[in-house]
Amino acid sequence: MKSNEYIKGRGAQHNSPNKFFEYSHETRDDFLEFCRLEGEDADYNKTQYLPIFPKTIVNKVTSPDVGMEYSMNPYQGCEHGCIYCYARNTHEFWGYSAGLDFERKILIKENAPQLLEAKLKNKKWKACTIVLSGNTDCYQPAERKYEITRACLEVFLKYRHPVGVITKNALILRDLDILEALAKDNLIGVNISVTSLSEKTRRILEPRTSSLKKRLETIRVLSSNGIPVNAMLAPIIPGINSHEVLKLAKAVADNGACSFAFTVVRLNGAIGQIFTDWIEKTLPDKAQKVLHQIQECHGGNLNDSRFGIRGRGDGKIAKQIHEMVRLAQKRYFRDKTFPKLNTALHEPYKEGQLRLF
Repeated sequence: MKSNEYIKGRGAQHNSPNKFFEYSHETRDDFLEFCRLEGEDADYNKTQYLPIFPKTIVNKVTSPDVGMEYSMNPYQGCEHGCIYCYARNTHEFWGYSAGLDFERKILIKENAPQLLEAKLKNKKWKACTIVLSGNTDCYQPAERKYEITRACLEVFLKYRHPVGVITKNALILRDLDILEALAKDNLIGVNISVTSLSEKTRRILEPRTSSLKKRLETIRVLSSNGIPVNAMLAPIIPGINSHEVLKLAKAVADNGACSFAFTVVRLNGAIGQIFTDWIEKTLPDKAQKVLHQIQECHGGNLNDSRFGIRGRGDGKIAKQIHEMVRLAQKRYFRDKTFPKLNTALHEPYKEGQLRLF
């Protein structure tokens, strides 16, 4: 691929070096190398689904900046290709790149439902909301084939255990039957990510995600069926979607969202390099302006690791974003709240007839 060639349908435009292999100058990929030698260029951009079998699936979240205590991820890597995604860095732990590998090599945790059930059956487990997913999207394209997320929701319903969902894919409506059953006992809360009302922006920022029209429709359908929805207006990127905060808040409120949250973009780890390469190819006229404004939100850097500040930013531009958020909350969400999920119904080890006693 030529250095200035744009890869359509992908977010990242190259494979950034893996920090765990900093002394290696070559990464071998037999599948792609075979395609190259055989002249099968059409396969170069093909997504690979790779099954793995972890020993555990529920993760304790220790970051004070994340509003969840436990998460689980049926998939590692994400075909959505969102250029800003913080989860890209986790792909390096598997020996892959945070760039194109993150979008084209999807690890499938086929035993996730069984691992989850074992966790919920454990006598020592105390019910606490588990979020699907804290890292990659549980309704990304792979879910259409593997249906791991649906199987996990069935486990949550079986054990009457609270679950949260974070997604930007309208595929979640496929599982409306299970979501409605969970909602009857206040066991489900859904977070839908909406980052722009411009399809042009969405296509380059999040190339393989559901359209904004479908996402707003998803919020409306879920809400009208008694399933509480929090809209994730995240990340807010200065110079790209920061001017849309009020319009975004109004749009999600009009479609039934009962709350919204936001973050200011930060480009940690390999994402700084990946994002910089992307914006220089997709938005060359405004690339430096956007990068400088992001830096202004993080003390002169693209990244900020300070707890309590890193997701909100500081400085004049971040302050302007915060003021718009406060105005949006006051104007569109004054009398709305996102409910706390029910943890009182979970019975970890009573099955079958034992549930009658």
